[in-house]
Amino acid sequence: MQAYLEAKGIEYDSMQSDGEGSVERLTRMLCTQGYKTVVLVGGDGVLNDGLNGIISSEPLSDDFAFGVIPYGIGNDFASFWDIPSDNYQQAIDNIISRRTRLIDVGQCDYTDADGQYFTRYFLNCVNIGLGAKLVGLTNRWLRRIGSKRLSLIPVFIGQIFERKSFHISLKTDIETLTQDVMSVCIGNTTGYGQTPNAVPYNGMLDMSVITAPTLLHLFHGFWLLGKGKFLNFSNVHPSRIRFADLLQLGKASISLDGRLLSEKPLTPIHIKVRPSSLRFIISKE
Repeated sequence: MQAYLEAKGIEYDSMQSDGEGSVERLTRMLCTQGYKTVVLVGGDGVLNDGLNGIISSEPLSDDFAFGVIPYGIGNDFASFWDIPSDNYQQAIDNIISRRTRLIDVGQCDYTDADGQYFTRYFLNCVNIGLGAKLVGLTNRWLRRIGSKRLSLIPVFIGQIFERKSFHISLKTDIETLTQDVMSVCIGNTTGYGQTPNAVPYNGMLDMSVITAPTLLHLFHGFWLLGKGKFLNFSNVHPSRIRFADLLQLGKASISLDGRLLSEKPLTPIHIKVRPSSLRFIISKE
């Protein structure tokens, strides 16, 4: 990768993360020092850390942009923009061309079990319940198998024996829901297949609420997820929203861009969209 950058005559500074929190800290430092382009090498988790470091450095210059060279697993945000995870040279060419687009960013405000207030930002989605477990398990099996569709098979087998529901109290700008559900996904983009129509440039978030299926329906749901047709699943209640207030979630797991947010219950949670917040370097084609 470095040899290709040098062959292209690109001047750059390279920094290596050294543990949890370092990507966020490094991107914040680069932004405050006036760098106009920040490129993250990694997957969705690295992008999320970088995103939070960038936003914490606001205000940014009008010509600031960030990009990604996908690496490892869990590259859904890069895939949305057709940035290849198996061709770093093309990804670098995208960076060089610096074709940018203003994108929306999701914002998640919450209070932890100790009463401390936090704000985290996301590019992909917030998953609650089965969806939070699903993303983590799929990524784990993806490392072993190498195929995203095939990785759903062991995850499906595991979920045959665990189809837990939780009680949710949720209010959005268009409806109020109080019921038992299996999973909720609030996506700024495709939400790892659970909000397949979401796009990060319409000032909206997509939400899918999934009620507990029968065993036969569960099989059908995983098949549709693998086919990219998840909204055809009969147990999915989709909607397009501007915000969501999550008032009750029971003991459901919560993840943000594929990373577990907390082992403890977090309520209330306020999720909203920040329209046209940042410039992202997209595919040159």
